[in-house]
Amino acid sequence: MFRVGIIYFLSLAAGFVIIGKIVHTQISEGDELKKQMNKNSLRDIIIQPNRGDILATDGRLLSTSLPSYTIRMDTRAAGLTDEIFNTGIDSLALCLSKLLGNKPASMYKQEITKARKEKNRYCLVANRVDYNEFNAIRNFPIFRLGANKGGFVFEQKNIRKPLYGNLASRTIGYLTEDPNGNFPGLEGAFDAYLRGERGVSVMQKLPGGAMMPVSGANSVEPKDGGDVVSTIDINMQDVAETALRKGLQRHNAHHGTAVVMEVATGEIKAIVNLGKDNYGNYRELYNYALGESIEPGSTFKLMSYMAMFEDGKLQPTDSVDNGRSGEVFYYGKRVHDDRRPSTMGWLTVEKAFAHSSNISVTKFVDKHYRGKEKQFIDRLYSMNLNQKLGLELNGEGDPEIKYPTSKYWSKWSLTQMAYGYEVRLAPIHVLTFYNAVANDGKMVKPRFVKKLTRHGTTEQNYDVQVIKSSIASASTINKAKKMMEAVVEYGTAKAIKTDMYQIAGKSGTAQIADDNRGYRGNLKYYASFAGYFPADRPKYSCIVSIYAPTVNGTGGSAVSAPVFREIADKIYAADPDMRETLKPEKRGAMADIPYSKSGNFGDLTYVLKELNIPSEKITGKTDWISTKTGGAQVEMTQRTIDKNLVPNVVDMGLKDALYLLEERGLRVSVRGRGRVVSQSVTPGSKVTPNGGIVLEMKN
Repeated sequence: MFRVGIIYFLSLAAGFVIIGKIVHTQISEGDELKKQMNKNSLRDIIIQPNRGDILATDGRLLSTSLPSYTIRMDTRAAGLTDEIFNTGIDSLALCLSKLLGNKPASMYKQEITKARKEKNRYCLVANRVDYNEFNAIRNFPIFRLGANKGGFVFEQKNIRKPLYGNLASRTIGYLTEDPNGNFPGLEGAFDAYLRGERGVSVMQKLPGGAMMPVSGANSVEPKDGGDVVSTIDINMQDVAETALRKGLQRHNAHHGTAVVMEVATGEIKAIVNLGKDNYGNYRELYNYALGESIEPGSTFKLMSYMAMFEDGKLQPTDSVDNGRSGEVFYYGKRVHDDRRPSTMGWLTVEKAFAHSSNISVTKFVDKHYRGKEKQFIDRLYSMNLNQKLGLELNGEGDPEIKYPTSKYWSKWSLTQMAYGYEVRLAPIHVLTFYNAVANDGKMVKPRFVKKLTRHGTTEQNYDVQVIKSSIASASTINKAKKMMEAVVEYGTAKAIKTDMYQIAGKSGTAQIADDNRGYRGNLKYYASFAGYFPADRPKYSCIVSIYAPTVNGTGGSAVSAPVFREIADKIYAADPDMRETLKPEKRGAMADIPYSKSGNFGDLTYVLKELNIPSEKITGKTDWISTKTGGAQVEMTQRTIDKNLVPNVVDMGLKDALYLLEERGLRVSVRGRGRVVSQSVTPGSKVTPNGGIVLEMKN
């Protein structure tokens, strides 16, 4: 009893101590502990802003952010009873299979049922679904009961979506870091402006786990990103990409680039960079226009001759004897021309330039600058050829024009540089120089952005930026222009001469040195053509550079000049200001009868009428037609479309094909771009509701 009593009194004493401590805590420390509890229950929740858009020069979207959803099922949700699950799982699986089309209904049912048995709370149902699919799924059986009873759980993310696929993708950019940790293109250059500023919301955790915003707390509203309005013209971009792709395929080249610049403003209206991937397809793999500094070859002869004009060493009427051998040696190094009559014997400066004689330009440069090499290089430097342009985009290559005091200078350097070797320039550098000649000597900085806007209000304009008010005297500029006109009039590029308007430019062909064997062995070539049009009042300059053509020619006049001409023709034909100067009888002869896709009769006839393109008349009422380009007009035949059968959409554009197929409840997947060349479901088959169909597109 004594021991029991001791235990009793000790327990009683402990109870009094505990009660005392509770009272003391409640009275003395209660307020402080409540504050601490509230503080610990508060959370700062980061609110991500909406990323801004990248737009074309006319306001059309090039890149935007679209919501993407990941759908999961909480198979152990508190309100998801066995009765609800077993009653609705078959219907849910069937609906998912019909909508998404990637699995049969039986597989969906098997996966979800297995997850419920194994108590996998968050079973992945669908990934990367768009907004329309998300709205459909949330109303499916079981899911329509919500998170508690139906186990419907989703996560939303915004993904960057290029609206025109691969078109100008290296220039527009994307949100994937390059090896240097930067985003390429405009997405990277203007990332800070596009992404906006994150916000913070102060939330308090309530009993049961719910979160509630705290009124009066120091929350910060997110600031949405602004929009970048680029200089890219979608129509010109499409024209340039189509022409370059055909040129690369025609000559089985490794890669190439084409850039179109507005002469007066420096705005880049189109920039295409296509390289061959591991599957032999041409895609935008690298920004060759900006980043590929390479020996330009004969396009550099313009710089050499302008240096001699500016230094008073030469006049276009001066002449040189090339001899008949087709070769000349400098300290044992051979410089040669193709053995063409046009490059043999006595040649004036203009004729030597027009026929791209290597012998002539090296003889002139050697005669006037041997022993005065610094004077030649200083003149090239004065025309800004050794300076980077400071472009908005990352990845501009370094121009390289070495100085006579460089350890890499040799006794051959002077004559090699005269015709574009031992110097390195990216295509954008060459184009900027040629654009300056077209712009009467004023060198303007290439521009990729017109303005920055936020919610429709302009916050910053990007005006014309002059790099150099004049790269040479007016006399030198005029001489250079006449020589470039001669190249197309009777020289190496006479094949692209047109009676509709005048082109001025220069072709270039450079041998590409092998890292191990130099200029020996299996040679590769770099073919280019740079110039502007129309020559009498230049509006656009353009460069086309193609690397390693292997068939159907390797020179700039055979490989790149035709691509230049195709781009120029289509831009000229579509520009009403330039076409107004043509004589009426020539306006309709700008191009042959164009190819027309099949499609809606009303839309096609309206467009053909507006463009003054003759077409065959169809009698009777019809909504859909097939087209064929004839010698004098676009020929049309009726195309019968049955509402209950899968329509024939081959040879149609995507707009008309989607309308016809989706009207019949088909889910359409598209590969490629251009016109429909094949469809996975045979025309005339019975329509399967929510069935899938794949369209193969090709230009």
